[in-house]
Amino acid sequence: MKNIGYTLLITILLSSCSEYQKALKSEDIATKFKLGTELYDAGKYSKANKLFAQIVPQYRGKPQAEKLMFMYSNSFYNMRDYYLAGYQFERFESQYPKSEKAEEALFLSAKSFYMLSPVYSKEQKETVTAIEKLQMFINKYPESEYLPQANKLIQELDYKLERKAFEIAKLYNSIANFESADYEASIKAFDNFLLDYPGTSFREEAMYYRFDSAYKLGINSVEYKREDRLNTAIKFYNSFHKAYPESKFSSEAAKMNSELQTAVQQYTKKS
Repeated sequence: MKNIGYTLLITILLSSCSEYQKALKSEDIATKFKLGTELYDAGKYSKANKLFAQIVPQYRGKPQAEKLMFMYSNSFYNMRDYYLAGYQFERFESQYPKSEKAEEALFLSAKSFYMLSPVYSKEQKETVTAIEKLQMFINKYPESEYLPQANKLIQELDYKLERKAFEIAKLYNSIANFESADYEASIKAFDNFLLDYPGTSFREEAMYYRFDSAYKLGINSVEYKREDRLNTAIKFYNSFHKAYPESKFSSEAAKMNSELQTAVQQYTKKS
């Protein structure tokens, strides 16, 4: 019985493959549309996509074109070909703005760009594009059922940009341990970061590392710039301590501030 069942399964699979191959070679676009739809509904998106690709041009202007173009776009999405999915969904929404699928298509187009966004440590061009596409969707469909999802995706993408900027600024601080000239670059980078992301979850660390860079720059400074740099470092410490008096960095920061105060007193005695 097992052998009979196995043989029957093989026969069905071969028959199915044969039907698919015939459809691919057929000149009958209706056959391709019908089988492609059946494969799409069965979740066989790659096979459906190949059939759809052959008939998209011939169906332009026909009543079935709208359904075909949405399935074609969505097959790319389900195949995880997000470049083409994003493009095709956006094209669908543009061509069929009154379609009941238009809103979903534009959301899935934006989400496709979100899926292309890399980890924070890499170049973030795709992340910026994804934010723009999602915002465009929100602006066009402010009452959409997809609005909560779109806002959540934007928050995740914003966090990537925030994390990227913070890590770059922190890297300057690390490099500065070896090349003192980079302490100024580190301070500038943290200044820009705090200005660009005032509500950042990295604010405490950013303010500490800005102070740390200013401290190292002041302590290791050339003599004629030393007093100004020491006072700048103390200013950064006061801002940090005021904002985060119970910080995990408080103990280390207080030690550095004490050293700065001692160094500044030397100038007071001289004058």
